[in-house]
Amino acid sequence: MPLPSKERHRIGRAAWLRAAVLGANDGILSTASLVLGVASAHATHSNVLVAGAAGLAAGAMSMAAGEYVSVHSQADTEQAELEVERSELKTDNRGEHRELAAIYVARGLDPALAKQVAAQLMAHDALGAHARDELGISETLRARPIQAALTSAASFAVGAAMPLLVAALAAESDLIPLVSGTSLLFLALLGGLAARAGGAGVIAGAIRVTFWGALAMAVTAGVGALFRIAV
Repeated sequence: MPLPSKERHRIGRAAWLRAAVLGANDGILSTASLVLGVASAHATHSNVLVAGAAGLAAGAMSMAAGEYVSVHSQADTEQAELEVERSELKTDNRGEHRELAAIYVARGLDPALAKQVAAQLMAHDALGAHARDELGISETLRARPIQAALTSAASFAVGAAMPLLVAALAAESDLIPLVSGTSLLFLALLGGLAARAGGAGVIAGAIRVTFWGALAMAVTAGVGALFRIAV
C-alpha cells in the first residue's frame, strides 16, 4: 500500500515567517519614521539620507542581536529540559512509561492502548517521544538562533531599503509625502502577504499594520517638527 503524501502545514514555517515579517515591518517603519522625523526638522537632503542609512545599519544589527539572544535563550531552555528527560529515562524508565501513557489517556486513549502506544514509541525513540508529547518540543518548532538572527537582519535591511530608496530619489520638497505614502503602501502589502502566508485575513492584516505604521510615522514627524520649532 503506497504511503500517503505528507501534508504541508503553515505552522512549519511559523518561526522563520515571524522573524522575516517582524524584521521587514520594523525596517520599513523605523527607517521611514526616522527619515520623516529628520526631514520634518528641516534637515538637508543629504543629512536625511545619512540618518536613514545609519538607521538601516544599526537596526539590522540590533534585530540580529536581539533575535539571536532571545531565541538562544529558548534553545538553552529546551536543551536543559531535554537533559532532565534524558536523566529521568536512565534513572526511572518505568516511571517515564507511566507518565507518557498518562498523557495519552488524558488525550482520550483507552488506558491499555495508551500503555501500548507509550511502550512502542519509547522503544523507537524514548527521548523524542517525551520531548514531543510531554515538553512540546518538535523538530519543526525547535528554536534556531542563527537562522532567526540572519532572517531578522536580512529582512530588516530589505524593509529599510524601501523608504530609504524613495527618499534618495525624491526631490527635497516632495520627500515627506512620498516617503510616508509609499511606506504605508509597503506596510499594507507586507501585512497582507504575512496574513495570507499565515492563513489569516488579508484585509485585516493589512489594516492592522498600516494603522500602527501611520501612527508611528505621525508621532515621529511631530517630534521632528517640534524640534525644529524649538531650535
